[in-house]
Amino acid sequence: MSSHRWLLRFAFGWLALLATIAAWAPLLANSFPLLVCCEEGCQFPAFRLFSAVDLLWLTGWGVAVLLWRVRWLWTIRVVVACVALLVAAGIGSQLEPPALVVHESWRTHLTAQPAQRVLWAPIPYGPRDYLRDFGSTALEPPLAAAPQRWHWLGTDDQGADLAARLIHASRIALSIGLIATGVALAIGVVVGATMGYFAGWVDLIGMRLVEIFEAIPTLFLLLTFVAFFERSLPLMMVIIGLTSWPGYARYTRAEFLRLRRIEFVQGAIAAGLPLTSILFRHMLPNAVAPLAVAAAFGVASAILAESTLSFLGLGLVDEPSWGQALNQAVKAAAFNWWLALFPGLAILLTVLAYNLLGEALRDALDPRYREGVGV
Repeated sequence: MSSHRWLLRFAFGWLALLATIAAWAPLLANSFPLLVCCEEGCQFPAFRLFSAVDLLWLTGWGVAVLLWRVRWLWTIRVVVACVALLVAAGIGSQLEPPALVVHESWRTHLTAQPAQRVLWAPIPYGPRDYLRDFGSTALEPPLAAAPQRWHWLGTDDQGADLAARLIHASRIALSIGLIATGVALAIGVVVGATMGYFAGWVDLIGMRLVEIFEAIPTLFLLLTFVAFFERSLPLMMVIIGLTSWPGYARYTRAEFLRLRRIEFVQGAIAAGLPLTSILFRHMLPNAVAPLAVAAAFGVASAILAESTLSFLGLGLVDEPSWGQALNQAVKAAAFNWWLALFPGLAILLTVLAYNLLGEALRDALDPRYREGVGV
């Protein structure tokens, strides 16, 4: 039991660390200084590059930490989170980061005109900073001594800092996993609840629809769309979500078939409550256990799908990705171990954390596991 507790702590710790890194990515790895003080005053160059997405990530992280620490009702927490994100989206819509970013501009400027005080990010390179001002276009292993620069995890085949790219790539991994799973969960719950509650011919037609979508291979469909259409993150999220919902529909259907004859559901029907209230307020909370377990595994599957696509060279263009770094490790003339080790560890630890979380939820929500029957 203690080993399970430590594994669960590791899963939560790694996912919390990954979310923190993703939220603070522009302040952890940036080619622009965070603070520059000279005789004319102080400037904050890195913050001028902030976009609506950066602001939403930081706001979401801050709201999550705040609501984790306070003991409010769940309804109040949801309202506070929605209001904070809407305000952040409104403010972010007014931000206008420059369309063209010259990453070496401040390095060149500060070399020519040194400032009184300069505060750089912990990794002073952005994910798309290819260090052209240093004349670097080659691969460099971790901690390789080079004039005026230092790379903790080395560089990729374009000369970009690998640590900076891994930090910013965590956003893609988390967002595609959570949003794609959210889309699949929403569709699966609605379809499964309808099948389980009405049964009969509705269930018969619904199950045929589920079987059709189960026959669609997600990876092949992703490869087809990416090959013939533009490579975009929303498109990947939608495709993964539209092909992953049958599992959630099956779980929801099974639970609703069990619950539809129980007394509290029959009482709600006799009281004349609306159908949506019966389905999603009274029945769904009692069917959430298998859905939570399946969702945790679903996030891991979505992350693996995106990493596989990027590894095959069909991922997002000019966007950092863990799978893309793995692709660079093997496409060069020689095997570059650091381009395989660090992105591979990131994928392994993230997928492992979600799988451990799913197993922990299964153990906590399944009575057989609580009683020590199942192993």
